[in-house]
Amino acid sequence: MWIAEHWTDYQVKDTSNGEKLEDWGGYLLVRPDPQVIWNTAKKHSGWKKPNAHYHRSKKGGGEWEFFDLPEQWSIDYVLPEGVSSYNNKAEHGDRLTFQLKPFAFKHTGVFPEQAVNWDWTSALIKDRIEKSGKAPKILNLFAYTGGATMAAAAAGANVTHVDASKGMVLWAKENAQASGLQDAPIRYLVDDCIKFVEREIRRGNHYDGIIMDPPSYGRGPKGEIWKIEENVFPFIELCSNLMSDDPLFFLINSYTTGLQPAVLKYMLDLAVKSKFGGHIESEEIGLPVGQTGRVLPCGASGRWMA
Repeated sequence: MWIAEHWTDYQVKDTSNGEKLEDWGGYLLVRPDPQVIWNTAKKHSGWKKPNAHYHRSKKGGGEWEFFDLPEQWSIDYVLPEGVSSYNNKAEHGDRLTFQLKPFAFKHTGVFPEQAVNWDWTSALIKDRIEKSGKAPKILNLFAYTGGATMAAAAAGANVTHVDASKGMVLWAKENAQASGLQDAPIRYLVDDCIKFVEREIRRGNHYDGIIMDPPSYGRGPKGEIWKIEENVFPFIELCSNLMSDDPLFFLINSYTTGLQPAVLKYMLDLAVKSKFGGHIESEEIGLPVGQTGRVLPCGASGRWMA
């Protein structure tokens, strides 16, 4: 398992009975987690006095109960030493800053477990720049609030950030500005990811690295329907046509139960390795749990690298 263990502003404190207790920069949140199927004693004091609690409804969805939480606050993530290239020119150094706020369906604006992939992509980008002297072009699809975008830009890449939600793209810009990356070479686009990739292929554009974090289900700006089981493999095949002559990596993340690490590896083998050779790894990703010393599984990632 790949574990996001370098956070200082975030930690899973404890887990029990379908929920997790998290510390987000000093604010304690209780949120549901379908992986937490055990019912253990809630010994951490934070269970009794959280700043907010998201209650899931049996009918679907849910709602927040707030006790003492600001409308918005921020946390930082520090990239591994020596990774940042662009950001060394700024006052923020290697720090990525995320603006947080509770919103629909339990989310806060960042998936902390993805930090393990930010470290990986950043190191590959920095190594490529040191060897070639050229900034690689990275495409981030279903890019959400921009964690992977900022990490790649901080490492020195030119990044194209694509998400169907205008609100998420605006949020990503706010995060980049807070991180000192407002002038970094990031192109933000509100677009349906499939249609964007199809247009890029017709234009003859190519990328050295592709990151995708597809939802289980979603709709594009014009009502386009995305169902991951039906669409993800054809989309990976489509995206492979955007890879440059000297590709660097291809990263896919999954939070869908049926898309286990072996499935991600199989798809990357068929769609990417068959064309470019290279190496594939695929693992669960997780977060350390402070109260128990165990690791909470949080999805899976598949990585292809040259």
